[in-house]
Amino acid sequence: MTPAARRLLVPAASTLAMLLILLGLGSWQVHRLHWKAGILARIAAAEQAPAVKLPPLPSPFQKVAASGTLRPDLAALYGAEVRDTPTGEALGGQLIMPLMRQDALPVLIDLGWVPGERRAPPDLPKGETTIDGYVRPAEHPGWFSAEDDPSARLFYTLDPQAIGAALGLPVVEPFTLVALGPTPARGWPDPAHTLPRPPNNHLQYALTWYGLAVVLLVVFGSYVRKTLHP
Repeated sequence: MTPAARRLLVPAASTLAMLLILLGLGSWQVHRLHWKAGILARIAAAEQAPAVKLPPLPSPFQKVAASGTLRPDLAALYGAEVRDTPTGEALGGQLIMPLMRQDALPVLIDLGWVPGERRAPPDLPKGETTIDGYVRPAEHPGWFSAEDDPSARLFYTLDPQAIGAALGLPVVEPFTLVALGPTPARGWPDPAHTLPRPPNNHLQYALTWYGLAVVLLVVFGSYVRKTLHP
């Protein structure tokens, strides 16, 4: 073995190890791509299917229907979001309202975005009504979460127990039902229009790892040529 060839042993071994790692990461992202595509397909199918009656223990993000009586007098606001309205930009949030049910715990309903100065629209259904939506698990405040204002019924963490307690409901379901439906003529409350979908950027990540593998081979090839043919 020539001296030049011996100088290539360690770089070649290092390059092979890094190449295997990069190819493994790329292949893992391809696997994640197909896995995420399957999840998105199931979400799309569930979105087209009719809502099922709210079970005692629903799955997160399950599409369900709950029946009961809304309590506009116990309306609260969750979050803060600026949206365009016919009268200009307006700061608002998600309208939260309890749905009182017979022989079951109240469930908090996220009816959709409303301007901040309007908590409850005047034409909410009176008496027994059915809300179609999806189950959103409870949130818990983190280090950087904005502080809730229970006295003003303004909340920045979607914690059903904390919101329920502020509304005088010591026990509520441990999840929120996010209403699904079209935007009403007046524009609010504007409910969710689709089930939530996780992002699927795995093709981009896979191409990045495979691209780095190609670059590594090009760099190593250039190093080999310079070493063997100085």
